[in-house]
Amino acid sequence: MGMADDEKKSGALGELVKAESMIQLAIALPAACLIGWLVGAWLDERFHTGWIAIVGIVLGAVAGFVKIYTTASKYLKNDRS
Repeated sequence: MGMADDEKKSGALGELVKAESMIQLAIALPAACLIGWLVGAWLDERFHTGWIAIVGIVLGAVAGFVKIYTTASKYLKNDRS
C-alpha cells in the first residue's frame, strides 16, 4: 500500500466522521427537548404541578443548543487546521 492509499482511507474515514457529526447536530435539539419534557412531566406528576414540564422543555432546548454549538465549533476548528 502506498501513500495515496493511506490518504484515501483517511479521507473516507474523515468524511464518515463529518457525517456522524452532522447526524449529532440533527438529533441533539429534538432529543434534548424530549428528555427535558419527559423529566418535567414526571416531576409535574410527582409534585402535582403543571409548569415543570415547560421548564424541562426550555432547559432541554438550551442543552440542545449548547451541544450544537460545541459540536459545530469543534467541526469548524478542525476545518481550519
